[in-house]
Amino acid sequence: MPIQIANESNNSGGGGGGGNEIKVKIAYNGEVMITYIDESITYDGLCREMREICRFSPDQVFTMKWVDEENDPCTIQSDIELDEAIRLYEVNRDSELVIHE
Repeated sequence: MPIQIANESNNSGGGGGGGNEIKVKIAYNGEVMITYIDESITYDGLCREMREICRFSPDQVFTMKWVDEENDPCTIQSDIELDEAIRLYEVNRDSELVIHE
């Protein structure tokens, strides 16, 4: 399974900046890609990042799911759900946030 590093340092779509970066492992279409997002990124900003990394067209509908500590997929469809994923990432001191497309 190939691994690609998307953006070494990424603040696109983040909130006010100045936050810590989170390593994100993205699994899509048999590939694994790594990027870094600001902890204050918005849902819309994360969607833009995923569209760029996965090369989705602007009108392509997709679903993001993060994998929780019990390896259960949890859908991200709002800022609240994204904030919860980031909060648990920080509470559990995970090495990365895993997102499936």
